[in-house]
Amino acid sequence: MTIDTTETTLDQVGEAITDVIGPDHSAGVLTADTLLFGSLPELDSLALVELITVLEDRFGFEMDEDDINAEVFESVGSLAEYVRGQLA
Repeated sequence: MTIDTTETTLDQVGEAITDVIGPDHSAGVLTADTLLFGSLPELDSLALVELITVLEDRFGFEMDEDDINAEVFESVGSLAEYVRGQLA
């Protein structure tokens, strides 16, 4: 049996975001195309720091501060792609 790590990572990143900003956030259902920093008012700088900590703890990697940028945090999909790259 093959596990689709693309979907799994996307789902897990979405769950992490929901855990940080709460289930009643303004984006509704999070998809790969959901825009993040600058688009979700709940994802302010403090929530971003918390999200990074949650992702590091859940996935077991340490995010380099150079990777904390608009490209990585553009959307749920771009963030999930970054996480997948860290796990490879």
